[in-house]
Amino acid sequence: MLPGNYRGMPKEPVPVRAEALPLPKGPYSHAVRAGGFLFVSGLGPVDPASGAVIEGAMPEHARRTLENLAVLLAAAGATTKNVVKTTVYLTDMSDFQAMNQVYSSFFAENPPARTTIQAAALPAGFTIEIEAIAWLGE
Repeated sequence: MLPGNYRGMPKEPVPVRAEALPLPKGPYSHAVRAGGFLFVSGLGPVDPASGAVIEGAMPEHARRTLENLAVLLAAAGATTKNVVKTTVYLTDMSDFQAMNQVYSSFFAENPPARTTIQAAALPAGFTIEIEAIAWLGE
C-alpha cells in the first residue's frame, strides 16, 4: 500500500516542454511531472535560439545550463527554489570551483541536495550537464 501522499498521484506521468528551449535531440522529454515531482532531464550549455552549444569556458557554460534549467522550471510553474536535488556532470573536475561559484548564485538560499560527477564525455561536446528533481507540491 502506498503512503497517503501518493494516493492522488496520476496514473501516467505528464511530459513538460519549454517552448523557449530546442526540442530534445533524442527519445526523451525535457521533464516529466509525476505526482508532486518534476524530473528534469540533463540540460547543457545550449543557446535556446540556435540550439548550438555556446562558446566560452565553464562559467559561461554553467550559467547557460542553469538559465536553461530556470526556463524549464518556469514552464512547469516552478523556480529554482522548488529544486530538491541536482546531479551535475563535469567532463573535467578541475572546473568544479568555477561551476560551483555560478551554481551558488542560482541556489543562494536553501540549496538543494547535489551530487557532482566527472564524466569521461557528455553529449554534443558539453563540458557540463545538469539534471534536477523539483518538488511542485501535491
